[in-house]
Amino acid sequence: MDRPAKKKKSSQVLMPQYYLERTLGIGSFGKVKLARHVSTGLKVAIKILNLQKLSASDAEKVRREVKILAAFSHPHIVRLYEVIEIRSKVYVVMEYMDSGDLFCYITVRGRLKEDEARIIFQQIICGVEFCHLNMVAHRDLKPENLLLDCNGTVKLADFGLSNTMTDGHFLKTTCGSPEYAAPEIISKQFYAGSDVDVWSCGVVLYALLCGRLPFEAENLSYLCTKIKSGIYTLPAHLSLEAKDLISRILVVDPITRITIPEIRQHPWFRLHLPWFLSVRAEEIKERSKLINKDTFEEVVGLGFSHSLLMESLKNRLQNEATVTYYLLLDRRLRSCNACIRYGFNSEKEFKTANTSLQQQTYIENVGVSPRSNVPYQTTWTVGLQTLTHPHELMLDALSVLRRLNVSWKRIGSYNMKCRWLPPERKVSLDMNHIPFEATISDTGVELKSQNAVKFEMQLYDLTALQGSREPIPP
Repeated sequence: MDRPAKKKKSSQVLMPQYYLERTLGIGSFGKVKLARHVSTGLKVAIKILNLQKLSASDAEKVRREVKILAAFSHPHIVRLYEVIEIRSKVYVVMEYMDSGDLFCYITVRGRLKEDEARIIFQQIICGVEFCHLNMVAHRDLKPENLLLDCNGTVKLADFGLSNTMTDGHFLKTTCGSPEYAAPEIISKQFYAGSDVDVWSCGVVLYALLCGRLPFEAENLSYLCTKIKSGIYTLPAHLSLEAKDLISRILVVDPITRITIPEIRQHPWFRLHLPWFLSVRAEEIKERSKLINKDTFEEVVGLGFSHSLLMESLKNRLQNEATVTYYLLLDRRLRSCNACIRYGFNSEKEFKTANTSLQQQTYIENVGVSPRSNVPYQTTWTVGLQTLTHPHELMLDALSVLRRLNVSWKRIGSYNMKCRWLPPERKVSLDMNHIPFEATISDTGVELKSQNAVKFEMQLYDLTALQGSREPIPP
């Protein structure tokens, strides 16, 4: 149980709010220290960054992580409490997870039984799903960045390589640990952030169930070759359902790789799924906007103004009162049952809310995080921009259309007219034709306009249309 901290030497005091204690770890950006909040005595983890020693790109990663975490409030994502700047140093105050990371957990225990691995994986997927709902790709999912508490709760951490996703735009940056990186990242192709996160989740699942990684090699070059080829083995001790799920996740082609919603529907994932882990991400997001009455009264009891605290919470302000509120709220959530952590008073309330879907109305529209939502690019474009050679891009696109049973005909340079019919109808295509010259064949098909979906695909050279404006890889 956390108790108020005893007075420390002045050198260990971070402003008047925190007492710094032991070092938890040293990363590429700086130290992470254990600290105690003076008013409550509760433990926090503080990442200490020296801005003068950070490169411009590293400083941007820190800013990005802070913006994203400040907007998130989810049972399986670590909470950011506040950011303190003192001269050239920045102190990022975050939730402290007292049982270390998943890497150490696997190292000590070895491969886990499927039921234990399942509950961990279910929590990871819930956190990743919430990120994607908010248009954020983590891009560095690995056991070292998955933290545990004494209750067995798993939370996503370290969003330093994360990025926001925008419709019609792909990511390009090669990032993350190679062992957990998707083939499209290894191949330095444009990629969708959600797809690469799914792949990394598959590698983590494999590590949980097997106690080792699916892709291992003596050198980086051979490792990359194995990943791009999708070469790995499934141990005999795995159940058929576990093998099936892993084989659907670790698919080299991101188009055919299983998605988060599909993972949620997989039999292995759904087995023994706790009701609170089936709460929709949208519902969790809405529930997190409610003020916890008991925590609010506890903060007021410490001497904070009732009106100031209420106003600060509603306006998402960062001050001593709101930080105290969130610290006490997290302590309360850790000690209560699961339904409270997810914003429900009982399983019955959850089932009622889940049945009514979006009909629930919330009066107190404030966030559990005192900051604004994740910023995202508001500039919209028709289609998508890419630096890939047009011939290669068109071949890839037509390959996907063929698998979807879409027929087409060429009407111009990199310009195709396409038509899709429902699965029960068959469109005959000569599979030996060169993709660019494939034509629509109506043989044996009775076309009905209301059942056919027609569209046109065109590649444009933006440099020719509006000058040199090549997209900058995120």
